[in-house]
Amino acid sequence: MWLLLILLQAAALPAQLCEAPGQAAAVRALSARLLGLAAEPARDPDPSVYLALRLASDHDPRGEEQYLARLRDAIQHRYSRSLQAAGWPHAAPHGHPQRDAAATEHSTSAEAEWPETGRLALYLLGLRATCPPPEPGPQRSLVTWLKYYLEEDWAGSRRHGHPLTSYYQYSLGVLALCIHHKRVREEVIRRLLVAEQHGRFGHAGGSAADTEAVAALAFACLERERLVGARLAAELRAATRGVRRRMVEAQGQDGFFGNVYSTPWAMQVFIATNTCQTQPAYGRAMAALLENLDAFTTAATMAQVLPVLHGLSYLDIASMRCREEPGTLTPIGPEPPPEMPGNKVVQLVVECPKPQCPRRRLYDQLVPAPAGASLLDVLRVAAAQGHHNFTFDTQDTPQGPFLSRVLGLEAQQRKRSYWQLLTAPNTSLQMGVADYRPRDGETLILRLSEW
Repeated sequence: MWLLLILLQAAALPAQLCEAPGQAAAVRALSARLLGLAAEPARDPDPSVYLALRLASDHDPRGEEQYLARLRDAIQHRYSRSLQAAGWPHAAPHGHPQRDAAATEHSTSAEAEWPETGRLALYLLGLRATCPPPEPGPQRSLVTWLKYYLEEDWAGSRRHGHPLTSYYQYSLGVLALCIHHKRVREEVIRRLLVAEQHGRFGHAGGSAADTEAVAALAFACLERERLVGARLAAELRAATRGVRRRMVEAQGQDGFFGNVYSTPWAMQVFIATNTCQTQPAYGRAMAALLENLDAFTTAATMAQVLPVLHGLSYLDIASMRCREEPGTLTPIGPEPPPEMPGNKVVQLVVECPKPQCPRRRLYDQLVPAPAGASLLDVLRVAAAQGHHNFTFDTQDTPQGPFLSRVLGLEAQQRKRSYWQLLTAPNTSLQMGVADYRPRDGETLILRLSEW
């Protein structure tokens, strides 16, 4: 038994020609830190974390097996129950979208909630990267669910001009089905292609680089796996080249594509299209990432950057082959934040630039807090100052607490609204409320925005 645990099968990956040069020790340490975060039972499992562990050069087979079991409990069991409740275990893979939707409208679990296109897509990518491969039966049900979610997103884009979730999740859904070598209706693909051609990926206060990158990965996969006809393949190839060209043209002086967190997604496009060695922009981006590895402190952001540091893209999952390999990675536990003596004062502002709000600025107060306090700590202090009537709620997600309600105003996915975190005057934060640590005298803005 123990011999099997030591010599568990691992994935043989393609030659890593795009990896971080001369940084094997630093990359391995980052993988070990991610593994340490993944081992914490209090953290909700995140399929992107599992993907990053599977795409790494070093592995802890037992730790990865345990993490996959937690993911299966969180995702797969839920969908299995809901499929049975909906009477939909044998849905035809190419069924009529309207009839399929009608057949499942009374489902009581997964489908009754908002589509989880992105999360389910990442989980299916993780299953494809698992060694030894899991039983195919449950995967078929999950693929059916993902196809249904994509149809819902496609129908939403026809009605509202955008998917019910987002083009980012829509792209992940197409990519995951492609990696599993499942065909996607041409109308679904063309909806994404048209959105890319007409520049519809942007959102308020944020970069479109990550969404463009995931869409380009989906296009490249569909062409490579020959899942579309020759005419559509040529259009997808042209769109992928266009995304890559715009990325090069828009690369900042700092070397990033968009920002430090969207850059790894953009770099995957160069890896997937075999241009990482011939495009100087890729080398500049890699150098910028290596200089800013300390920005990747959460499990979600580590999972985002590790594949490109290993020189891999999500398209490499399609060519993974299992072989035996001993465990060579030991988890490194998270370090507690350093003790910072003293206090700080933060200006906390709440804005609602929407017609239903009585005024744009709803809250503007100085909030004293310990010097090492996170933004979440600052919000808690503000709420404790009862005479200013500040209230907020958060929702737990695999990426950490998500700000869901401020002063009674709720961020609603159906209305494409969210609480944007900014530092004055108008710089969007790229970290969550639990991770960002404001500076003394900084002005932080919580703004109800649309994406």
